Amino acid sequence: MLGISSAFLYALLTDRVLLVDFGPDMADIFCEPLQNSTWLLPDGFPFRNQFYSPQFREAHSFGTLLRDNNNFTQSVLPLPPPILHLFLSYEYGDYDKLFYRDENQEFLQSIPWLTLRSDQYFVPYLFLMPRFRAELERLFPDKETVFHHLGNYLFNPSNQAWGLITRFYDAYLARADERIGLQVRVFNTKASPIPLVAKQLLKCTQVTNNTSSTKTKAVLIGSLYREFYEEMKSVDGGGESVGVHQASHEESQNSESNSHNMKALADIYLLSLCDVLVTSRWSTFGYVAQAIGRVKPWILNVPNTNYSGDRLPERACRRAVSMEPCFHYPPSYDMKKKVVVDGEVGTGPPVVHCEDVSWGLKLVNGRQIERLG
Repeated sequence: MLGISSAFLYALLTDRVLLVDFGPDMADIFCEPLQNSTWLLPDGFPFRNQFYSPQFREAHSFGTLLRDNNNFTQSVLPLPPPILHLFLSYEYGDYDKLFYRDENQEFLQSIPWLTLRSDQYFVPYLFLMPRFRAELERLFPDKETVFHHLGNYLFNPSNQAWGLITRFYDAYLARADERIGLQVRVFNTKASPIPLVAKQLLKCTQVTNNTSSTKTKAVLIGSLYREFYEEMKSVDGGGESVGVHQASHEESQNSESNSHNMKALADIYLLSLCDVLVTSRWSTFGYVAQAIGRVKPWILNVPNTNYSGDRLPERACRRAVSMEPCFHYPPSYDMKKKVVVDGEVGTGPPVVHCEDVSWGLKLVNGRQIERLG
């Protein structure tokens, strides 16, 4: 979803039409964005079966074109080919990253067909490119809701997915005075054992729980693991009426499975409907939920035994400066650690380094931002 929304905005800025290639794993998860039309790539489209092959990337990639023409710093490019591939995923190389060089966009504008592969939310860097800045300022005066608007336009859950969402919401969340979403992503259960992460999660909820105890609360656990649900359910609510719920617990990520992805989308939208949200560092799952729901989350500081033994980090979680997703792997952009965006929107670059990824970039509104580290 992060890559598609970025590609859509790039297409909008360059007067292109976006077509997406969904495999069986994504079938019937989203509705079409517009009625009586489709954004799906036609079955008979040339090269479709080759898009994911290393040979196609090597033969048609923008990075290869620059490398073969010894063009790393020069501004002269060869005649434009009819099709070119933009490889913007996290493992992209130095020549691929030259997509973000403003002067190269004029050449790319001359290419009839661009294919783009990305697992990144590269929208923040588009705001740093002079060619696009004025139009982006006009489209998004509120920089912290860019993905919110893109996501709500593009990603409408299908009837089947919406059925999962509404049935669970009506049964477990609708009648609560306050809904608290806890999205827990553990990338390495050996380095971050689940019992230790659960303790940190409880510590964080004590920080975020500053509302009246007279309210009825529904706590939604968004995680692959059931242990977090069991741990939270066992906690004494201190006289409060607290219900703890979990829509799914798949135990492991299986992004090739259609049913797995359907449940993941349902979890994302359920989390987006919460009033308070705790998310995990580095988690794109949490990014989407917070941005769709326009909720500024608390970011959980997941403990890592490689660095802290069995001790919990002193700071359990911190409030995000913006609800926008983080661009995890931007090209180098030195923001000199202490980031100051001038007082008015539009007077300075509307980006800061991310709270959870020190080299990443995220969008903020124009204002002075505390040092992130």
